[in-house]
Amino acid sequence: MSDTTIADAGASAAVGAAAERLLEAAATGVPCPPVRDLIGRDDLPAAYAVQERLTAARLAAGATVVGRKIGLTSEAVQQQLGVDQPDFGVLFDDMAYAGGDTIPANAVLQPRAEAEIAFVLAEDLADGDLDDDQVRGAIDYAVAAIEVCGSRIAGWDISFGDTVADNASSGVYVLGPTHKRLDEFEPKDVVMSMTIDGEEVSTGTGAACLGDPVNAVVWLARQARELGEPLRKGQVILSGALGPMRPIAPGNTVRSTVSDLGSVTFTVGVES
Repeated sequence: MSDTTIADAGASAAVGAAAERLLEAAATGVPCPPVRDLIGRDDLPAAYAVQERLTAARLAAGATVVGRKIGLTSEAVQQQLGVDQPDFGVLFDDMAYAGGDTIPANAVLQPRAEAEIAFVLAEDLADGDLDDDQVRGAIDYAVAAIEVCGSRIAGWDISFGDTVADNASSGVYVLGPTHKRLDEFEPKDVVMSMTIDGEEVSTGTGAACLGDPVNAVVWLARQARELGEPLRKGQVILSGALGPMRPIAPGNTVRSTVSDLGSVTFTVGVES
């Protein structure tokens, strides 16, 4: 066996071991150690290979892909993890909630809420330049959203490789009732306030998300096509946090208000 073959086999084994560690944490509800000991802190191909294995397991269990989420759009968070680019994860049908819903207390491990703008696509983003004009034209409408991020990794002790592997620390998401087209408002100009039990805990603007949430979708469209899974008509795209994410607990009521897009709220169920 050649050195190259041995190295490839070792990398595949490490990816498999990392995926199994995260899958067990999700199945048991017990957070696991980081996976960077297996795949490294910033090996993107390895990290996304782990994410692909998690996606394959979800699909095999009957889940359906309904969109993507973009993470690490904040410069401050990028600096914290020592990276210079966002990441992305996959949204499945069982992650979706509507405003006013109660999210079960055990739905997300180590949950943290962050306010975002979500976009719903009217067209595929598979061909062409995938520039700002094309992406804007492909967006059907935007809504206020709250993503409840979660980490299968104990204590949120994550590097870039850890969070990418862990499906970009995805959990569930909640969409508000107000739909707006891009000719009705400008995403980069919105102002956001998020409260937990009536107390303001996070504020921000559209410009905090890569300068413009649409920029985040442009980045994602290109990355998704490059990896062979282009964005498709009807998919939901969570474009990234407009302000800091905050921990939430059973019984909390979380509300985000985004100028032009109105409010979205949910309650965390109480553990039985």
